[in-house]
Amino acid sequence: MIPPSCLFGLGLRRPHHAEFLAGRVKVDFVEVISENFMVDGGRPAAVLAGVRRHYPVALHGVSMSLGTATGLNPAYLARLRALADAIDPLFVSDHLAWTGIDGVNSHDLLPLPYSEEALAVVARNIDQAQAALGRPLLIENPSTYLDFHASCMGEGEFLAALVARTGCGLLLDVNNIHVSAHNHGRDPLAELAAIPWPAVRQLHLAGPSRGHDGLLIDTHDSPVPAPVWALYGEVRRRAGPVAVMIERDDDIPPLTDLLDELALARAPLAAA
Repeated sequence: MIPPSCLFGLGLRRPHHAEFLAGRVKVDFVEVISENFMVDGGRPAAVLAGVRRHYPVALHGVSMSLGTATGLNPAYLARLRALADAIDPLFVSDHLAWTGIDGVNSHDLLPLPYSEEALAVVARNIDQAQAALGRPLLIENPSTYLDFHASCMGEGEFLAALVARTGCGLLLDVNNIHVSAHNHGRDPLAELAAIPWPAVRQLHLAGPSRGHDGLLIDTHDSPVPAPVWALYGEVRRRAGPVAVMIERDDDIPPLTDLLDELALARAPLAAA
């Protein structure tokens, strides 16, 4: 029997709404972008309610802005709390990033220095979010394209410190580890050393694209590549039974293609 925490899911995307609403997709859970459903009524709410009748749902946010120095938006947190209370999500997650300032959203996940000052800001914001939501938050490691002179610790150390200070969990994005390690010329396996593995609750798998000067860009517009699958095998060995989800946000293929990828994600468990 598969342990309850060893779940395999896909993201809910518009081209596949009908199949999920009919309950025909063979997945253990569905992940949705929180902001797409933080509305009062209308079709988004109806779609989510219909999907929730068939599947557990994970909420994944993209604009909480956990790195914001002035604190989180209480109105945003109240809307997210209302959504979470309505659907009883499997997880609520967001990114280790900041997304805007003075009420202006950049619609991008902007990086943070891994410094003591940034650690204090993010920990304070996670505490605020968890208190407002009444539930733990999962923090996702970002993909990065530059280093800050102000950084005094590695990403794994920073995440471990956040877990220790706030009791939050982690959503470990395997593709982001691959992207960041490639962009900075680091060994991706070495990046795993400081991860607090008992805090990892969910994994993301995705495919990047290649940008200027050989940089990898976290675009979620291609199949999971071989280096990410290889890294996933090592991550699964260390993380144990956690929820796994494949992200695809552009150039979305037929659902059967995504289910074939998800079958590859299940393979290490089947072998065990």
